[in-house]
Amino acid sequence: MNIGMLYAATAYALWGIFPLYFKSLQEVPPLEILLHRMVWSLAFVVVVLAWRRHWGWLRGVMRQPKVLAGFAASAVLLSSNWFIYIWAVNNGNVVEASLGYFINPLFNVLLGSLLLRERLRVVQWMAVALAACGVAWLTWHGGHLPWIALLLAATFAFYGLLRKTASLGALEGLALETLLLFPVAFIYLAVLASQGHNSFITASTSTQLLLAAAGPITAIPLLLFAAGARRIPLSLLGLLQYIGPTIQLLLGVWLYHEPFGGARLAGFALIWGALAVYSLEGLWQAWSRKASSA
Repeated sequence: MNIGMLYAATAYALWGIFPLYFKSLQEVPPLEILLHRMVWSLAFVVVVLAWRRHWGWLRGVMRQPKVLAGFAASAVLLSSNWFIYIWAVNNGNVVEASLGYFINPLFNVLLGSLLLRERLRVVQWMAVALAACGVAWLTWHGGHLPWIALLLAATFAFYGLLRKTASLGALEGLALETLLLFPVAFIYLAVLASQGHNSFITASTSTQLLLAAAGPITAIPLLLFAAGARRIPLSLLGLLQYIGPTIQLLLGVWLYHEPFGGARLAGFALIWGALAVYSLEGLWQAWSRKASSA
């Protein structure tokens, strides 16, 4: 239990400090960062799979078109989420990006209701409604929808929905997704190189190393998360997930000095209130089930 909490909390903390990494690559266009993330993530997971001698699953998967199609869809969603996040961070929208991961759990609940026919309890509907009020307030105050936050939440929620029913674990799933993305990334980078626009070739050694580090930086938190998720209750995992966006928010406000005045704080407060209602209701339900089975 304790080691599971440590694994999960470390994963969320690492995701929380992602802005520091992407900000250090501001000289590289977001699309190129994304392409390198695809390539180097595959390279890293191949090394891990080779070390573990864990290849048997790949042969079976390659004979299952439906599984490949599902992971192709999840790869598109994952890469879209990555690109939106990278673009947001490097264009001064760390605070709004954090909002996307604050509202993501409520997006998951809504998708479960709409697509999986899961019945929401009254308090869960109250949490969704409260979060909707927060988004509406931010829209009215800012003059436009917080589209970065909504797209991040939506792409990650749909990605989670696909992975929920997938037959592969975290490492194998990431390996297959990056394997499917690799040809597109490699060809695009080759075309950029032929045109003299590949930033990796002209970048400093430190930038090249940072781009290559995208592999372990992407995979390690995911593996820690998977290890933690197997060891702790889902309700506890749900509470720990707010570590990431909280760190991102603090970085956006205190380190990068993004605007976070009273009106914006009010919108976030509504969403935090929704998350508190949702989390406390989930804990109460878990406690009730435990008490009734004792």
